[in-house]
Order: sequence, then structure tokens, then C-alpha cells
Amino acid sequence: MLGLNKKDTSLMILVAVLALCAPFILNPFPEGSAMAQFNAGYPDLMQRFVIFGIFAIGFNILFGLTGYLSFGHAAFLGVGSYSVVWMYKLLNYNILPGLVLSVLTAGLFALLIGYVSLRRSGIYFSILTLAFAQMSFNLAYSVLTPITNGETGLQVYTNDAQIFLGDGPTSPHLFGIVMNKSADLNIGAWEFTFNNGYYFCAIVMLVMFYLSIRIFRSPFGMMLRAIKSNQTRLNYTGLNPRPYALAAFVISGMYAGLAGGLMASMDPLAGAERMQWTASGEVVLMTILGGTGTLIGPVLGAGFIKYFENIFSKINDTILHQWFAFLPDGLENFMVFIVHPFIGKGWHLTLGILFMLVVIFLPGGLVEGGQRLKRAFGGKDAGKDKPDASTEPAE
Repeated sequence: MLGLNKKDTSLMILVAVLALCAPFILNPFPEGSAMAQFNAGYPDLMQRFVIFGIFAIGFNILFGLTGYLSFGHAAFLGVGSYSVVWMYKLLNYNILPGLVLSVLTAGLFALLIGYVSLRRSGIYFSILTLAFAQMSFNLAYSVLTPITNGETGLQVYTNDAQIFLGDGPTSPHLFGIVMNKSADLNIGAWEFTFNNGYYFCAIVMLVMFYLSIRIFRSPFGMMLRAIKSNQTRLNYTGLNPRPYALAAFVISGMYAGLAGGLMASMDPLAGAERMQWTASGEVVLMTILGGTGTLIGPVLGAGFIKYFENIFSKINDTILHQWFAFLPDGLENFMVFIVHPFIGKGWHLTLGILFMLVVIFLPGGLVEGGQRLKRAFGGKDAGKDKPDASTEPAE
């Protein structure tokens, strides 16, 4: 189907089902129950799942295939956001031309940074990309304030030009389909929200996921793996790996620009904090946690980290007391005291522990964990070693 083999088609269908059924899958607990805190099926968070999934998929094309570890991809995320908001300020709220602009702008910016950074490899490449990202952050935060609005962030005001706005919608839309419009479905104690913006982002993510599969399976993808495997040996064959690495860098930057553009499309605001080194480090964690070099791994890693950031960070002592209310008072307070450092503002500690456990026991990330479970419950045939989805030869 669509040029994919049977295994990739099954993977594509799985991701499509997870994305399109997310409002149901992410709301397993009824409203009002003690466990409802773990529900994640509301539009803003679901949008973050798929948008950062796009960001991680693009980063995986660079890091997973070529082995070049960039610590500066947040720069392209920020550039994409600024491009879209400026289009809203000058033209109108139609998100499609804004996304095209964000991809092109991020691609050109990635071409410039990649051309310089790829003259070095290893840790030197990583430091160069980090330096460029931090320069971009500082420029957006202070020097380029007339363009970026500094620490306040760039947003759309009623007195902006918007020369093509006319009588059209005054919020982001796709040819009249407003992104922030939602519909609720109540089934007993469960409430499910279906949002136009989420489904648009999900469809874009599926398209980008499909493109990443085609890149992984293409001769170009094989060349990128050769760069990762042994660049010196590749040089001896007479092939120059730099143009291929630069192309991968630009494609990866365009993915990041698209993610930034979608963030601004769902919430017309762009700030310099999206270009900080922490945002670049976050996408590295997403990719490693999910499974570097695998197809679905970055999507799983992005969802995992964003879930912890948005769900575990909101759990407080009041909720903990509700959970342990069945215990005697002394034991209840003791359990709250034990769990308190790992939730709320301490969610980073929990995520850090889980990340260490994954790196130590599952070097291949969450995807390897899934493969082990499949082998454990799949019988003798499933227990045999099989090539990973990302390392099969191109057809």
C-alpha cells in the first residue's frame, strides 16, 4: 500500500489508529474518579503529542540514520513559529500558507547552519549546533526584539495589517475550518473531546510519518546509514558523504520548522523560549527514550515525555491524600511524604529515573521493550532475533 511493504503498512495503520482514536484511548478513566487525573484526552495535550512527534520524527532522520547528534534543533522550531505568526500579522489566519512558509524558512536556516556545522563531526558538530541555537535564542530574546518582541513573545494584535483578513475567521483556520472548534461526546461518566486542530495536526503527523518511512527505505536512507556505519570507508569508495548529511540535516530542520509552525497555528504565539537548549535536549531524550533509528520510537518517546510533563506535574498533595485516603491517617501521611518528591514540581525526578532505567535495561528504547514483550508472548518463532524495522534493506 502506497509503496510500503507489509510490515511498514501494518506500522502505518497502527499509528493511524492510535492518532485518530486518541480521544478514546487517552481517556480511560471516568470523570470525577480518583484516576481521572491520568486522563490526557484533551485537545491541547493531544496536539502537543503529535506536534512533538513530528519534531522527534524529523530529528530521528538526522540522528537515527547518520549518527550526527544535534543540540540545536530548537532553533528551527522557533523559526517556524515566528514565520507563521508573522504571516498571521501581515496576511490572514489561514494556516496552510503559514505552514509552507515555516517549512521553507526553517529549511533555509538549516541549510546555513548545516553547511557550517557539518564541516566537523562528533562532539564538535554537536557543540557547533548548540552554539548556533543559543545565538539564535539570544538574538530572538534581545537583539531582534523589533522582529521577535523579545521576552514578551510575538503575537497577533487587532491593529496588525492582516491585509487579506476581510470578513474571514479571526482565529487560525484551514479555508474556513476553524482549528479551535471542538465537539464533546458524553458516554456515561466519560467525556470525549474531538477538536479540529488536533485532527489536522494528527493528519499532518501521519503524512510526515509516511515520508519518514519512505526516506528510511530509500537508497538515500541507505546512504545515510553508511555514513553512520563508517564514514571513512565511504570516503575511500570515492563518495562524498557531506551532501547527503547536509540533505538529512535540512530535511530534519524542515520537520522541526513544520512542528514549530503547527504550535503557532494552534496557539498564535511565538516566544524565544522555544529556541532554548532545553528544547533541543528534550527532542534528544524523546528519540533515545523511544528508540533511536526506529520508525515509531520517536513518536512514542514524544508522547511519553509530554505525558509526564503535563500530567505528573499537575498531581499535588491534595490528590495524593485522595489516593491514600483508605489508609490510616498516619500511614496516609507517610505515603504522601514518600511520593511527594516524585510528582508536581518533582516530575523531572521521576522522568529521570525512568530514563535511566530505559537506557540501562532497554538500550533500544521503548520499541525494544515492545519487541521483548512480543518475543516473550509470541512463542518460539517470535523469540528468534529479527532485523529491526529501521535496518531492513531498501526495496
